[in-house]
Amino acid sequence: MREIVLDTETTGLSPQGGDRLVEIGCVELINHIPTGKNFHVYINPERSMPEEAFRVHGLSEEFLSDKPLFKAVAEDFRAFIGDATLVIHNAPFDMGFLNAEMEWAGLPRLANAVIDTVMVARQKHPGARVSLDALCKHYGIDNSRRTLHGALLDSEILAEVYLELIGGKQVSLALVAEVETASSGMGQTRIAVARRPSPLPGRLSAAEAQAHEAFIEKMGENAIWARYEQSAAAE
Repeated sequence: MREIVLDTETTGLSPQGGDRLVEIGCVELINHIPTGKNFHVYINPERSMPEEAFRVHGLSEEFLSDKPLFKAVAEDFRAFIGDATLVIHNAPFDMGFLNAEMEWAGLPRLANAVIDTVMVARQKHPGARVSLDALCKHYGIDNSRRTLHGALLDSEILAEVYLELIGGKQVSLALVAEVETASSGMGQTRIAVARRPSPLPGRLSAAEAQAHEAFIEKMGENAIWARYEQSAAAE
């Protein structure tokens, strides 16, 4: 199962009002595991950069002036995402800009399935704040590098948040060096998986871990796994 975690940066809030894309970042997942394959590009928006947007992402008009136009990178972007499901935080915003740019470039709109992690987070944590920063805090994900918004960095962080939202798959990332996936008619293809630079923080406090150990000790031989071990030894 191939998914693409995606984020964009723009000159503002509305493509209908003349705002444009300035950055796209994508992270590939296969079976919920990052493969190490990314797509990242800065885009010349062919317009000025409002101060409000610059304060969000730090991409100046001067910096973007020599970057490619969207039309020049659109096919590479479409080839990278293919028919994968797109995982996006506040998907209507990003998809609105991407499809507007596609139309302006004379290209078909994107038809990929989309998972909006804002909606997933609201269903899992009703009433809680579901911004990317709030979810990082909730799940103990390090977002200290996020001093400014950046499409690739935010995609990498969102990938970690997404894996937690769907069931806490992050633990496996520290253990798996590579994963094998079948390719149609071509046997086995190895896909490299980037290791985490540092272990995930523990979910239990020292007091909680101590209380758990004390609870297990009280159970003694009544613990189900203790009975299983005794049965296995007898066999």
